[in-house]
Order: sequence, then structure tokens, then C-alpha cells
Amino acid sequence: MAQNRTSYEQTLGKPLKRAFFARSVHEIAPDLIGATLLVDGIGGIIVEVEAYHHTDPAAHSFRGPTPRNMVMFGPPGFAYVYRSYGIHWCVNFVCEKEGSASAVLIRALQPTHGIPTMRRRRGLHDERSLCSGPGKLTEALAITDAHNGMALDTPPIALYARTGKPEIVSGIRIGITKAVELPWRYGLKGSKFLSKPF
Repeated sequence: MAQNRTSYEQTLGKPLKRAFFARSVHEIAPDLIGATLLVDGIGGIIVEVEAYHHTDPAAHSFRGPTPRNMVMFGPPGFAYVYRSYGIHWCVNFVCEKEGSASAVLIRALQPTHGIPTMRRRRGLHDERSLCSGPGKLTEALAITDAHNGMALDTPPIALYARTGKPEIVSGIRIGITKAVELPWRYGLKGSKFLSKPF
């Protein structure tokens, strides 16, 4: 069967352990494209992410630890969840050694598991719109601040490595006012599930 250019079908790869995240955030971000994120069995294929390094003025950790961002300064392989603009939850994966405070923001998924549940949670039917943005995907997967600080390799969160080699594109990040020129947004080329085209 021919592969659809705008989607990336795959079987689940091996579970990703916390050790996967003990590397440079700039290696991990593109490596997450094509991986599968599930929360209580609901989720899909990661098709868009953004990298945030502690030396980056746009990173929450840039000015040092606070009660809000403390998880970023901990060990790699944990979820950092924060509220954006007082409205939406956003989920990040903490990377690099403890104290580095670098993370990858998960921006969009291609829904594959529990689509009826996602449609109910989001109150819409269009599959392309269910997880096409960081706030949309957290609503679809019911991610809240209750998930902040949770390990990425223990229930209810499950991550599976990609099994193929997707074609990845990169560009500037979205919705930030500092370090806007850095090409630290990565996505699956041709995906119809992106938050915004590259």
C-alpha cells in the first residue's frame, strides 16, 4: 500500500525511556518527529515540536528557577506542563542533564489512538483540527497541570520511538517575541496535521 504523503503511518516502536532525553535538546527535538505520544491510551504521532534551550531568551528557564518552571531544572524525561496566556495547557519534555533546564514543546499530533474520545473532548469532528496546536492536543489528550512533573516512561504517559525515517523540515518558532530568528521548530514534511505550514 502506498504511503500517503501527508500522513505518516507506522506501527509502534520500542518504548522511549527517560535516558532518551539525556541528550542535547537539538538532537531530541527532530528525533521526536514520528514518535507516538499516548496519555491513558489516547494520542497520536508527533508531527511538530519546538526546542527551547536554557540559553535561549524565549525559554521559561532563561531567568532561572521559579515555582512554575522548577521541573525544567530537574532530571530529563519528565513532563513540564504550563498554562499559556491563562487559557491553554502546553506540554513539554524536559531534556539534557539535570540543571540544564531545556525542553521540547509538543506542538501537534496526527491522531491515531482514541479519536472518538478526542472528538468528544474537543467538541469537533475534523481529525486534522483535533491536535493541530499545543493547546488543542493537551485538550484532546486531557493533559493538565496534574501531569506536570510526571515521568514520560510511566503510566499514564507512554512514548514510542518512530520505526521509520520521516522527512523533517525546520523553521522559526511560533508565537514568541524573543529569539524569533532561531530555526528550532521541526515538523513532518507535508503533514496535514501541523499547527501551521512551514
